[in-house]
Amino acid sequence: QFGRTEVIDNTLNPDFVRKFIMDYFFEERENLRFDFYDVDSKSPNLSKHDFLGQMFCTLGEIVGSQGSRLEKSIVGIPGKKCGTVIVTAEELGCCRDSVLMQFCANKLDKKDFFGKSDPFLVFHRSNEDGSFTICHKTEVVKNTLNPVWQAFKISVRALCNGDYDRTIKVEVYDWDRDGSHDFIGEFTTSYRELSRGQSQFNVYEVINPKKKGKKKKYVNSGTVTLLSFLIETEVSFLDYIKGGTQINFTVAIDFTASNGNPSQPTSLHYMNPYQLNAYGMALRAVGEIIQDYDSDKMFPALGFGARLPPDGRVSHEFALNGNPQNPYCHGIDGVMEAYYRSLKCVQLYGPTNFAPVINHVARYAASVKDGSQYFVLLIITDGVISDMAQTKESIVNASKLPMSIIIVGVGPAEFDAMEELDGDVVRISSRGRFAERDIVQFVPFRDYIDRSGNHVLSMARLAKDVLAEIPEQFLSYMRVRGIKPSPAPPPYTPPIHVLQTQI
Repeated sequence: QFGRTEVIDNTLNPDFVRKFIMDYFFEERENLRFDFYDVDSKSPNLSKHDFLGQMFCTLGEIVGSQGSRLEKSIVGIPGKKCGTVIVTAEELGCCRDSVLMQFCANKLDKKDFFGKSDPFLVFHRSNEDGSFTICHKTEVVKNTLNPVWQAFKISVRALCNGDYDRTIKVEVYDWDRDGSHDFIGEFTTSYRELSRGQSQFNVYEVINPKKKGKKKKYVNSGTVTLLSFLIETEVSFLDYIKGGTQINFTVAIDFTASNGNPSQPTSLHYMNPYQLNAYGMALRAVGEIIQDYDSDKMFPALGFGARLPPDGRVSHEFALNGNPQNPYCHGIDGVMEAYYRSLKCVQLYGPTNFAPVINHVARYAASVKDGSQYFVLLIITDGVISDMAQTKESIVNASKLPMSIIIVGVGPAEFDAMEELDGDVVRISSRGRFAERDIVQFVPFRDYIDRSGNHVLSMARLAKDVLAEIPEQFLSYMRVRGIKPSPAPPPYTPPIHVLQTQI
């Protein structure tokens, strides 16, 4: 149990206020269950209250729905309509802002015997216990009592931990080569004060407490003025999803003869009636998470490296459902069904060419570059690639497009070539051109086979590692293109319920 809402008395249309803060991970399947009760007494024991039904979903399903608002039927009481529930999610965003600030100072105290001072500023944020933590130092401006420091950028989290009224202490020092910098004075402010920007409120007297105690006529040790204050909000993956960006998921499966005869138990494509083969497991693990972000749940599913009926021609880009005009399958279940059907009617052949399926998805990605869609291609393969040069070229070309490629290697083969495509260590290149960004993530399936035979765990770990890089790859495309998220649709307001009287 994660938590409970408040109780709302005497209504069939409650609008709950209590919010629940949960950690969200794009790459994990986070299953949720909502149970509804009619509370009859003060007892915290749920068995003492009437069960009204329940709703199951994933956190990804809520987040991936339009406007991050999911409406779903409540179930659980046979033969009874239990109503519907509306769940909305929003990312906690107060700490995603950064600030660009610039300061100057006037008539600072002269600390050096021969020249003027060499001043710099040190910023500290205050902690809950009253102590201070250093969070920024400006550069040193040499030989002046009226310095203008360069503008600097700092996250709001670092500056005040997102608390706009928390004290920020600023110290002014005169730099010395030997490291024994002389203290000129200090002042305090807060994010809220600074956010007023350049104004009479943001001219600060620099006070040196020691001097103040000694000298009766002491006024200050100079002033520091805020010249500019600019807030920049870092946008997140969820901002785009909320604004309606769709993630289109395409699957490509390796049908080359090196997989072994599908009717033999040693084959990677063996259709065991009791458990999924490696291809099926990889498909489900990744697909079940990604499908939450695709509104129509229609996925193109392709195969490569097989001879197709009736004439036995070899294809590196065929529709698993047998319909080249419409290779879409409904949901991951539809993809699995088409995969099993294909196994029965095509002949495993070769060679292992990736470029055709990469180019297939790239053609679609090239036609929508406005940020409304992003394409993820999952290639599941047993191995040694035959068209390395063409594949590298396809990847370099695709790195300019809104797409990512996930390669899952199944079976015992050497996957050195796949590591090279991954581009984590060395950026992939083709004919002297480098990929604009890293878009390939490779994982060998054998690293995830759970020795105890618990495939649920191994599938979750596989999905986690395979999908972890997608949000960053997605954001790097949007950033380079300067594409901002669309505004989210307006929040849901419940309709006004008309009270009906029974006669």
